[in-house]
Amino acid sequence: MKLFKPKIFFTVLTCILSIISCSGDNQTEKEEPTDPSSTKPNILLIIADDMGIDASPGYGIGSVKPNMPILQSMISNGVLYENVWSNPTCSPTRASIITGKYGFRTNVKKVGDQLSLGETSLQQYITNNTNSAYQQAVIGKWHLSTSETHANDMGIEYFAGFIRGGVPSYTDWDLSINGNITSSSEYTTTKFTDLAIDWVADQTKPWFLWLAYNAPHTPFHLPPTNLHSQGNLPTDQASIDSNTLPYYMAMLEAMDTEVGRLLSSMSETERENTIIIFIGDNGTPSQVVQEYGRQRAKSTIYEGGIHVPMVVSGKGVTRKNSLESSLINASDIFATIVDIAETGTTEINDSKSFKSTFTTNSFLGREYIYSEIELDSGGTDRTIRNSTHHLLLFADGTKEMYQLLNDPLEATNLLDANGSGINSSDEIIKNQLETALVTLNN
Repeated sequence: MKLFKPKIFFTVLTCILSIISCSGDNQTEKEEPTDPSSTKPNILLIIADDMGIDASPGYGIGSVKPNMPILQSMISNGVLYENVWSNPTCSPTRASIITGKYGFRTNVKKVGDQLSLGETSLQQYITNNTNSAYQQAVIGKWHLSTSETHANDMGIEYFAGFIRGGVPSYTDWDLSINGNITSSSEYTTTKFTDLAIDWVADQTKPWFLWLAYNAPHTPFHLPPTNLHSQGNLPTDQASIDSNTLPYYMAMLEAMDTEVGRLLSSMSETERENTIIIFIGDNGTPSQVVQEYGRQRAKSTIYEGGIHVPMVVSGKGVTRKNSLESSLINASDIFATIVDIAETGTTEINDSKSFKSTFTTNSFLGREYIYSEIELDSGGTDRTIRNSTHHLLLFADGTKEMYQLLNDPLEATNLLDANGSGINSSDEIIKNQLETALVTLNN
């Protein structure tokens, strides 16, 4: 791992000093309770775009890691989740988080699928079940419709970002704010952070902010120098294409720096009353994936496509520098956030609250986790796992199974071409997983 350059060190130092010191400006602009425990907690959900565990600090897979001191601080002061599954691509994961449902229930199973306005969003659920106790916003990437007002139509009070799956350039893109579109030349990661800082500063009640960075999604590029520690890399496309990994790392580092700036903008009181959930929306892209292999990265149901980082820290999280091995689906974020918001709900749709893991490692909510992707060519790849084994059922009728405890990179398929040769204990688990999958889809 590369050492910090001085300018990165001082940027991070400034963030940390600001977090632990009270901001006089913020205190004069908004009234805050002297006792953070007297109010509902603020909730900050941060979604990284195309970040698998191989690209995340805290996980053993991946030999090259980005310098992300803010995320590392969250890990040191919170819980790192070892077994979180998303969907293989952006839209289905976001739909599962915002509805608490698997894709086969919402019909969002691949990129480009539209989320029905008949679904109740996470934000609307909180509004309906807390007597509007929370102010809420989505800032960043939406990717659940092509309609510029879709987020607002789903009950989002304030949306600022872009609707589609990506931008042609991080410094040349269309900014949509509640359906009104303007051209922006500001670096997206920085602009989203600016918007988040301004929105948080305006809030007078507990708030829930869904902050969806498009970093480190393509197009790969070199971010502004003050945001990363990868050095003065060439900026021509040929150089980027020939050695993409350091640019991808720089994009992650830029996101981390900007998250630190958001946190340092808050007063000490507000920061202490905020819980942060950080998650990747799917696995690392094939161009930059490490160890899993290009054919088992984003857009596949292998571990490289769906095993994502998640870290929780902040208000109410008493476990520090802890690992949590419970099986968790991205859909579980819905129930967890509405649980944090004190709606009285701990389980809904395909979502189970894992809030208990903030204080104890006794969560036993799931025996299995599930993922899927609908193929452009037709059919759906589906997959399920328990605490030890991962079963994959492909649209063409083939099956594979891996023992993840001893084979996390899935090198040895326990099922040969004829479905024979499997030992008796693995056969029992295979049958259990197939039964669970049939039950789930019925």
